[in-house]
Amino acid sequence: MTAIVWYRDDLRISDHSALRAATKSHASVAFIYVLDDKAPGVRPLGGAARWWLARSLRALQASLREREASLVLRKGSAPAVIAALAREVGADAVYWNEIAQAPHRAIADQVAAALSEIGIVTHRFPGELLASPNQIRNKENRGLRVFTPFWRRVQALGDPPKPLPAPKTLKGAANVPSDRLEDWKLEPTRPDWAGGLRDTWQPGEAAAQARLKAFLDGCIAGYSGDRDRPDRDGTSRLSPHLRFGEISPRQVWHAARFAAAEQPHLTADIDKFLSELGWREFCRHLLFDIPDLAKRNLQPHFDGFPWKHDAKALRAWQRGLTGYPIVDAGMRELWHTGVMHNRVRMVVASFLVKHLLIDWRCGEQWFWDTLVDADAGSNPANWQWVAGSGADAAPYFRVFNPILQGEKFDPDGVYVRRWLPELAQLPDKLIHQPWTATPLELASAGIELGKTYPHPIVDHKAGRERALAAYATIRGS
Repeated sequence: MTAIVWYRDDLRISDHSALRAATKSHASVAFIYVLDDKAPGVRPLGGAARWWLARSLRALQASLREREASLVLRKGSAPAVIAALAREVGADAVYWNEIAQAPHRAIADQVAAALSEIGIVTHRFPGELLASPNQIRNKENRGLRVFTPFWRRVQALGDPPKPLPAPKTLKGAANVPSDRLEDWKLEPTRPDWAGGLRDTWQPGEAAAQARLKAFLDGCIAGYSGDRDRPDRDGTSRLSPHLRFGEISPRQVWHAARFAAAEQPHLTADIDKFLSELGWREFCRHLLFDIPDLAKRNLQPHFDGFPWKHDAKALRAWQRGLTGYPIVDAGMRELWHTGVMHNRVRMVVASFLVKHLLIDWRCGEQWFWDTLVDADAGSNPANWQWVAGSGADAAPYFRVFNPILQGEKFDPDGVYVRRWLPELAQLPDKLIHQPWTATPLELASAGIELGKTYPHPIVDHKAGRERALAAYATIRGS
């Protein structure tokens, strides 16, 4: 008999429980990805993530072909599409890995109901997390809202199951009609703004595995400190691969634990790295309990916060024209590469929310559209953390000083010079505050403030005081 494996946010063939179970128990298997971009409650992908999805699907197609199988692409309502495919291929079972998000669970339930009506059984497997949200609950049966006890609870569960190896061959169903990936128009053409993404990334499972190996063989040494330095290659850059399931959290976990066992002196760095994987897990668990995390304040008293509606300032922030080099470098890195260094993400978010008093949802939406790793849990949870409205939130009085952040984490100006070439000739002592340069120093560096690079759109001290005053209005709520 024939089975169907429904691909979702798990675009890989290794450590894929649904794929393993289907291929072990059926003579042939049809593999399908459904582009259901109008499903109720499911947030449509942003532009950068759509680009990544296209490249990732192409890589998965190639991987399946190498194993004598193919990937069927269909667009439409997942329940109707999968039921129709089941009839076409004479399937008696459909397998998939679950997504622990309310709208995706609802779609899966609808698929199961549609298949049950025509006598087809379904098999679901955990897929995207180290631990099920139902395993980490408090006495009131709610998810935990503070990271440290949450992560302790996850670790107390012990190592997750070992990853499943990739099958060498697959018994693919033959001659199943498929959409053309190009017809989905996931990648930009007019204009084609994805050149920087293509220069920066290679989506796909093979690239994810190679990136993990390279990181654990090299950058993991010193990770605890280097991860905060945007001028260094000190992070794993695995986030978009994890976002699309090209690599699983338990594959990352076990590879990291193996590296720690082989090189005990790296244990502290590896523990810090795994805690970052834990933060991703924490954000996904929050999303499990709070499906509208991107829309409402987790702390209701923030509903009365006096946000400013300043389209001009928002546009300057989006374009990397705030006059603060570390902020502008981050925003330009984001536009060009589809990612931003983790330390700089906090700085630019704090600047928007606190210096400019612009609603965190405006920043979250911009990141959603421009990040290749835009994650439905991490993106809003991190923005709410910075704003102070979320779980385990940063103290309201923490207003990052963009000058000091630049001087501390990009002391030689390497990061700023890379993304702001117009400032490249400034000396290190001025690179993070060019407005303090003398006219002669500016002229020597080829800079004319207000023309070749903007004046700061807000004074840091005044912006900080305004932010604290705004936060004071809701402190007693």
